[in-house]
Amino acid sequence: MSGGLDQGHVDRGGFRLSVAVSGRREGAPALLVSNSLGASMRMWAPQLALLESRYRVIRYDTRGHGGSDSPPGPYSFDDLVGDMLAVLDHAGAGRADVLGLSLGGMTALGLGLAAPGRVGRMVVVAARADNPPPFVKSWDDRIAAIHAGGGVGAIWPGTLERWLTPEFQAANPTAVEDLRREFLRTTVAGYEGCARALQGLNYLGRLGELDHEVTYVAGAQDMGAPADAMRAMAAATPRASFHAIAEAAHIVNVNVTEAFNAIIGEVLTGAGQ
Repeated sequence: MSGGLDQGHVDRGGFRLSVAVSGRREGAPALLVSNSLGASMRMWAPQLALLESRYRVIRYDTRGHGGSDSPPGPYSFDDLVGDMLAVLDHAGAGRADVLGLSLGGMTALGLGLAAPGRVGRMVVVAARADNPPPFVKSWDDRIAAIHAGGGVGAIWPGTLERWLTPEFQAANPTAVEDLRREFLRTTVAGYEGCARALQGLNYLGRLGELDHEVTYVAGAQDMGAPADAMRAMAAATPRASFHAIAEAAHIVNVNVTEAFNAIIGEVLTGAGQ
């Protein structure tokens, strides 16, 4: 039986994270979901009904995003993993499956490495685990454009180009507007702080330490987290599977909702799970 929506905040000692818990009641398995850089917990709307039918779903806005506060940066993945643990503690979840996309997926990897006993299955979407020089420079370029342009809106057109295929954009203006609105809520401090964390990303050599079922999902048209890079991550992870969705760019769960939901339905909500 599903319960109502429980919204609140986690006090992180100087700033607060916005949290929402919904779906099945206490005693049900927990699922923590984590958003992309520049998005918010609202990005999971196309999956929410599916996930709530199985789980007590714990959503939160990454620091600097959505309804969460923006502490001074730069941030590190240790900071972001600490936020995840605080959210789990707030929700009373000793252990949870984890679903994250892009920055959220990378943070999920960090959680699995730092606190393996708190994590069950993991679904890591449109993420990478390393920081090659072109990747590092891309964040310097975006941060410079934000400061030159007076806010994150200056980089929205390029972000949209990476996030969603042109065909999807043309056919789904409401979905594009929803993402744009949430992107513009991201503070400069939040965006830059998280971008600096991404520049320090260095999990690839540690993926062999993960003792979890990890499902990697890539968009075949994603240039930020290329399918080949994610295939290599799966090869380095002992209990991993890999899926590439041909029609998807970066925000896979929105760009190809039906195909994405079929994958997570099998992994997270399949019979006998």
